[in-house]
Amino acid sequence: MLDRHITEKLLATISQVPAVVLLGARQVGKTTLAKAIAKRIDSIYLDLEAPEDLLKLSDPTSFLGAHADRLVILDEIQRAPELFSVLRGLIDQNREQGRGAAQYLLLGSASMDLMRQSSESLAGRISYIEMSGLNLTEIDHSQQNRQTLWLRGGFPDSYLATDDDVAMDWLENLIRTYLERDIPQMGFRVPAVRLRRLWTMLAHLQGETINYSKLASNLEVDAKTVTHYIEILTDLLLVKRLEPWHTNVKKRLVKSPRYYVRDSGILHRLLGINSHDALLSNPVLGKSWEGFVIENILSVLPSRTEGYFYRTAAGAEVDLVIRMPSSEIWAIEIKHGVAPKIGKHYSNTCDDVGATHKYVVYGGDEEFPVGGDVKVISLSRLMERLHSG
Repeated sequence: MLDRHITEKLLATISQVPAVVLLGARQVGKTTLAKAIAKRIDSIYLDLEAPEDLLKLSDPTSFLGAHADRLVILDEIQRAPELFSVLRGLIDQNREQGRGAAQYLLLGSASMDLMRQSSESLAGRISYIEMSGLNLTEIDHSQQNRQTLWLRGGFPDSYLATDDDVAMDWLENLIRTYLERDIPQMGFRVPAVRLRRLWTMLAHLQGETINYSKLASNLEVDAKTVTHYIEILTDLLLVKRLEPWHTNVKKRLVKSPRYYVRDSGILHRLLGINSHDALLSNPVLGKSWEGFVIENILSVLPSRTEGYFYRTAAGAEVDLVIRMPSSEIWAIEIKHGVAPKIGKHYSNTCDDVGATHKYVVYGGDEEFPVGGDVKVISLSRLMERLHSG
């Protein structure tokens, strides 16, 4: 089993908080990680998609109360939102009886709706941890492995597939499962063909601000419906909405968010890119690398850390601006090549956002200064620096 970098953070949070929600897309490795934790902590595991496990919860208060001295792992918790109020009562009962923090590890694959449901019932009793796909810190850093991770994405079954064709077949099946089973089961009445077309359009617009009206016209729906469809994909942790940096009021700024298909493997499958050579000759190359870098960086950031992009109406931009809990601001430009060309005004643009750290992430393996307090750095080196900092 691959070592996941959030394991120790998850264990520490479980020991401190009565209920922990581990959020992540389907097949990203949540269940595997939870079962590994179950081997280290006395636990009981219930899959809320399994009829036999749901039957055990026909009287949830009695069943869960009988296991109050164990870690209870509830997988696919969004299938049974009525359990949140039960958990609140059990947690409060444990506290009144002087027991330690009981404890519930809840696995979910839909973020906003699940967070709303759980926060309403478990306010002050719950913590959230998001699990991304595999990132560069979790694999060997060889060039071949980095290329494989970029092409196939971070779903473990895709990354570990025997070859690229098997990986792409697996990703195609995942896409169809989402469209034809998971989304309808969550109560969304969205035609699978139409939603796939939108998902593919977003892949072509990777890392861009989008024109909702134009997308709506292409899909023959209204802009409100397009917004709803995008919210579904965002809620399922399949699409990332990156908000614009908005604190500088002296310049006219782009105020619309950018969207990224979060997993690079899904991005490539939607676009029909089935090999690294095909990726290198595709116009989406730069934006694919940009999305891959952003997803990797965001996966290792400390809690309470926010990421944005910065772009002025005149065209000056920074691909990723990170506001750290310490109030440090990291400005990061992203270039695919091994000999990146840095705009002569990039350092000044970083100053516009108050950057305390200025970096250019590139496709090479070294780190070196290029003037104006700007450093060119590899993705893996920057991730290690962010994670430790």
